[in-house]
Formats: sequence, C-alpha cells, structure tokens
Amino acid sequence: MNESEAPINKGQAGKSAAMSAIRPDHNVIGLRPAEDIMRLARLGSFHASRLSFLRVMLRRMHKESWRFSRPLWRMDDHGYGIATYQLQGPERSYTLVAFSHKLDDADRSDRVIAEAWDATFTLFDGVPTEDDLTRLSQHVPKQEGARLSSSELALSRANKSVRMFNYVIDCLCQGMQPDTAKLASVGYLMRTTAVYGAGKFGAADRHHWMQRPEFEGSFQPEMMSVWLIRTFTIDLVNHVAQARAPEQAVPLSADIRRTLGVGNSTGLGMAPFLVNHPVLLHKWIVARETALARVRNISSLDTSDLEQKTANLLKLLQLNHQIANEWQSEHKLQQEKIADLLAGINHLTHFLGSVEGQAALSRTERPWDTLFLEASKNQKLETQELLVSLLIELYPELVDELASSMSADETQEFRIDGQISLREFSRLIAKLYDWALTKDFNKPDTIARVWYVSEEKLEPRLGERFEEMLEPYEQPLAPARDISKLHTDLQSFIQQDQQSTSTLAHFLLLNPQHRHAARRVLAVARYPYAELRDNTIAASMLPIDMLRCKLSFFGATKFDPRSDRWLRITLFQHAPFPDEISTVDPDQLV
Repeated sequence: MNESEAPINKGQAGKSAAMSAIRPDHNVIGLRPAEDIMRLARLGSFHASRLSFLRVMLRRMHKESWRFSRPLWRMDDHGYGIATYQLQGPERSYTLVAFSHKLDDADRSDRVIAEAWDATFTLFDGVPTEDDLTRLSQHVPKQEGARLSSSELALSRANKSVRMFNYVIDCLCQGMQPDTAKLASVGYLMRTTAVYGAGKFGAADRHHWMQRPEFEGSFQPEMMSVWLIRTFTIDLVNHVAQARAPEQAVPLSADIRRTLGVGNSTGLGMAPFLVNHPVLLHKWIVARETALARVRNISSLDTSDLEQKTANLLKLLQLNHQIANEWQSEHKLQQEKIADLLAGINHLTHFLGSVEGQAALSRTERPWDTLFLEASKNQKLETQELLVSLLIELYPELVDELASSMSADETQEFRIDGQISLREFSRLIAKLYDWALTKDFNKPDTIARVWYVSEEKLEPRLGERFEEMLEPYEQPLAPARDISKLHTDLQSFIQQDQQSTSTLAHFLLLNPQHRHAARRVLAVARYPYAELRDNTIAASMLPIDMLRCKLSFFGATKFDPRSDRWLRITLFQHAPFPDEISTVDPDQLV
C-alpha cells in the first residue's frame, strides 16, 4: 500500500496550504512496510496521538458544543450512593449512572476475579427514569453477574487509589490544594478494572449504535464512560471533603483537577484482541501510517512556516519530557524504555534547537522526513514512535479525517474464496508468511505458551505448555504456528494431487481444521497490516506489547507493566472535563 491509496481530499477547507507542500509527482514516500511495523517490539512502543479514540471523541464534542449536567447526586456523607452524569449531543443524550460502595480494604482487588469494587457504572442510552435506576441498582453492582438491557451501552467498575484519594481529601479538608508533584506520581484517584461494551452481559450490541455519528470510529461508548467516570472521582473527593469539614473545605482547583486522569488496570483479557480482529488492526495501523506518510511528504516549506512548526514541535517535546519524568514504573524493562525516551527527547530537542539542526531542516526538500530518518537511524523504538505521534500532531488538516476510517465491519471479510488454486494459495503463504515459515515449531521455546480461556471468568489466559495440562483447551491464537502447519499440509496435498488442479475449497473440505488459518491468509493478502509478525506462543513473547499497542490507540499514557502480563495506564490526563468541553479546545491542551 502506498500514499496514493489513502488520498487527501483536496477540496476540504483548511488543507490548501499543506496540500501545496506535498509533491504531486511519483516520488512519494509511502507507508512504512508491514514487515517493519508489525513487530511486537515496535507495536509495544506506540504512543497516544491525535488519532487516539479519546482524542477523536473530545474533538467531536468540542466542535459540536455538547452540553453536560449532573441531574442526580444522592451521596451520604461518606460518599456512598448514586449519581448520574448526562451528556447532550446534537441528536441524542447519554447518561453515566454511577454507584459508590463501601468496600473493605481486604476486598479491594484489581484482579478480574474480584467480586466487589469501590464504584460501579453503566452508560445509559438516553435519560434513565426512576424505574430504570431501580433496575440498574439491582444489576450494575454485580458486574459479570448483571443482566443488562439494550438501553445500556457499557458496564464498568473502578477502585480507589486509596493513598492518593485520602491524601486529596485530607488536603481539601484543611482548606488547601494537594501538591501537584505528589499527584503526578500517580496521575489518578480511581482506576477502572474493566470497561465492557458491545453486547456483553446483555448490553446493546454494536449494531444497535454503530451508525450514530457520535460513535464513528472505535470504542467510543467506552471512552465516553471513562471520561465521565473521571468527573465522578473529582466530585466524590470534593463531596467527602465538604461533608467532613463543611466550614473549611475547598474544592479541587480547576487547574489541578485537569492533571488527574483515570487509571486502568489491564491484563491478558485484552491481549488477544489484536489477533482476533486482524482487519480492524489493519485499519488502525494504516490510519496512523498514512498520517505519518502525509507529513513526511510535505516539502518546500517557507522559512516562517518551518520555524513555526519547529517551535510547536519543541513545545510538544518539552511537554513529553515532563510526562516522561512523571512516568513511574517498577518494571525493569519499562524503566529502561523511559530512560531511552528521555535521552531521545533530549537529543531531538538539541537537534531542533541547534544551528546545525535548523540548517539541516531548512536545506532539505522534505524537512520532516529528514527529521524522521535521523531519529530512525539514531534513536530507540520508544523515541521513534513518539516522534510519529508528535509529527502528525503538527498537521491536523492532514490527519483528523483519517479517524473516520478506523473501524471495520469484519463480517464482510469472513467468506473464504475457495476457488483459488492450491498452488497459487501456497505461493501466497510463502510470500506473506515467510517470517513464520522459517521458525521451527518443534522446539520447546517456540511453542512454550498456551492461550486458553479461564473457566471461572471466561477471560483469556496464558499458560506454560510444558508445565500445565492446557493443550486440550488451547485457543487459535498462534497464527504463525497454525499457518506454518497449514503450509506443510498443503505441500503434502499438492504433491499427492496428480491433476494439480485442486482448489482451496477442495483442500478445506478434507482438512477443515485449517479453515481459520486459510481465512487469515486471505485477509492478510488484502490487509497487509492485519498480522502481528511474531510468534504469539514463544517463550520470549511479551503480552504487554500487545496491550500497549491497543491502549495507545485508546489514548493511554504512562504505561506501567506490573509483570509481562498486566499493566496500569492513565487515560484523559490533562484533558478538559465535560463541564468545559464546549469552551476548551482539547487539542490546545496537548
């Protein structure tokens, strides 16, 4: 795929200047090749960008001047009760229904097997009646045990960061604001431990709302839920502080509250998503890579424009240096990546601010491509992928329209073209999966892991093949191995086929165990960024790379691995709140 396959709409207002800077001839920089991008080490170094889903949602709401209210607040002095938060868009309204519970410390757990939480939530389609609230109060606190209806779009729960939550309340009770440096060490007062949508537990299926303009793209109901949960956490600390010290307490200041996001604990349940949704993954990656290619192709900038964009880029680097300094992790691998990132940001800052760097950009035809190639040559993956996010931040007129392409109806890609000849199909595998066919799947380290689904919570898990009896429960989440096996069996079949005219349909009728692998090959032939080009059951595979890739598209920051299988992140930090979304441009806060 090249840049010409993702054309820029020349007629769209605001694009003329940037368009004129992109060369119209054949010498166009295309998308980075899939064999370079779709490796877990690189995907696990992705950063949030203006194409991230929460940024897309906030930008839309700002442009459409969505209105916010809190119709209901029934909380006792300890902060236990029910509240509702309503968003009104151009056509529809949505309401977060929040339940705050008393939770003993002994019962507080971020694990998916937990059965009690500090708070539980659902996103309601419209405005709930009292009967709705009564029904929801009987189900939402049960979470997986809930029985929801098509009026509910998402189900979620959260736990307090107890130390930080209590610290903020104590400060407010004394009439003072909390220390921002101490807040930055965590970045949130509550963290969600699950946000379910798209039909789980009886909630509305995706087809129920997918055509709504406000949900264009991916995971928009879930992003809306988390954003409103963030407001709830601030309201809760203000309420409890006021109840404890009615004469002295002050609310959290507007500037300080914006430094707080919502935390999230995410484990293996999210990891298989990238394997199970290859076409959607392709759409996400292509949007990001197309945005980068458009910026890299910009040429012949005049001096003032180049100086202004460079100044903007330096500001973004400074902001990300601050974020990286606040980025805390006890995981050795992540500590190394943060150190690499800080060093890379310092290098880019020095390069852009130096006489030599400015001269290098001003004398080249494509300055941003020059900068990108310089970083690609001299910086680690963490810095390279941050620069991708920062470069596309500079050109919203070339980038923002791509957000509408980041969804997929994967049912349209389910059909297998059985008419393709086996010899042609075999050549296709050899071309697309050369990286997989060279692996020896007889070696223990190559097949060390087993993906399965836990009986207790029906969540994906990763076990050790040679330590646990898990193979009978293995899930088809090892494309490299499965397609290697498909290719081997295919070669044997072709050798035995005297007519040499067999089709894929004929082969699959006799070998139905290969249907899922064959379907995948045909999908990757059409969507080159659909496949992770790594062995997902190898002993060296890090599931947190899959988690980080997906979460970067959500808009997550401050990835904090707690092992190779789960991590914590922050969402919506520094973003506007619902009560200011119509007046505060979220892109100006980046």
